Amino acid sequence: MKKSILLLIGILMSLNGFSQNVKPSGEEMIKIKGFISASAFMQDQDFKFSNGQNAEWAISDFNNGKWIKGFDVRNTRMTFVFNGPGLKKGWKMGGVLEFDFFGGYNGVSVVSEQQPLLRLRMAYMDFIKNRLRIRFGQAWTPMFGTVPVSLSHVAFPLGYGSAGFIGWRFPGIYAYYGLNSQDSNVKFRLDGAIFNGAWAGPGNLNNYGTAGNFGLPQMELKLNAIGEKWNLYAVVHYDKKDLKDCSCSDTEYLTGTAFEIGGKIKFGGFFLQGNGYMGKNIGQQLGAMVQVQPGNTDLSSVGGWLQLGYNFTKNWGVFGFYGFEDIDKEEALAAFENPRTKHGLYNIMIKYSEGPMGLGIEFLHSDLTSGKDDEITSGNQISLSGMYKF
Repeated sequence: MKKSILLLIGILMSLNGFSQNVKPSGEEMIKIKGFISASAFMQDQDFKFSNGQNAEWAISDFNNGKWIKGFDVRNTRMTFVFNGPGLKKGWKMGGVLEFDFFGGYNGVSVVSEQQPLLRLRMAYMDFIKNRLRIRFGQAWTPMFGTVPVSLSHVAFPLGYGSAGFIGWRFPGIYAYYGLNSQDSNVKFRLDGAIFNGAWAGPGNLNNYGTAGNFGLPQMELKLNAIGEKWNLYAVVHYDKKDLKDCSCSDTEYLTGTAFEIGGKIKFGGFFLQGNGYMGKNIGQQLGAMVQVQPGNTDLSSVGGWLQLGYNFTKNWGVFGFYGFEDIDKEEALAAFENPRTKHGLYNIMIKYSEGPMGLGIEFLHSDLTSGKDDEITSGNQISLSGMYKF
């Protein structure tokens, strides 16, 4: 414990500017970067995945019009970027290690909520030569695309797993290849990945024993077109869960597929970004509002989101977001007793930024449709958030 405290003090003492470079005993350089995030919030409904900075959709088990009030710092993040030495034949290596504080809480005491635990986000090594980058470890899958702007919803962005924004990070092998010269006006890049299968049971969730681990690994392929002020991408996803071989079902296979397009563009003080997807059996990629069905019943879903922003001065901007998720109701009722079938989410933010600091006021509204009778649950959240980048 004493050594850990001394190490943390040493790290914090080094953070007196942006993205500090630290030279270890070897030839590589280590860049330490990240941000401190804090939010004050109030909301009139309980939310999944949790409240505060982790709110994604309203749930229907609350609370006679009362408002929750609280403060949240779990978005706070630290990233270590390793710029490694050169290797033989023109290869270079590097890596990234990244954490935030969404790893649950320390115990169940009266002060546990003020002691959030670290959570591993990314841990990978890179091997780079010319226009080729090979990544080995835990990283974002190609389906995780452009990210909505928000100061309150960072680690779990707006619409993530709830309104058209899908994708997750998995251990695997990733490859990125530039298809043309870096001097081209429009750059094309092909991303491919094969990575860990997953399914929320049946089976062992913590020891590679689910149907996703007995079937084929997940696979994705992505084509990117990147201009000076815009980018577009398209992604395809495929996986196969083997329900029979994990001794958890008499049925056999459950195939997951998805197709996604997205991008963003800047023009004047405006920018527009978003994505849309259609998929089947991809709850492990946060599709279908993270619903993972037992057995081999299909569960299809579509979703998408758009965000329009305008910076009307150097420091001030306003951002509007809308996203939706629509799950096949007949399939959902066949798989679950009380499924989530539809969700709409919008968010408005006024943001002030100067140097490494940003402040934002946000209003979020959620409308969830669930069950056979299309019960609608609505919830609102108002937040004031600050972020300091280092």
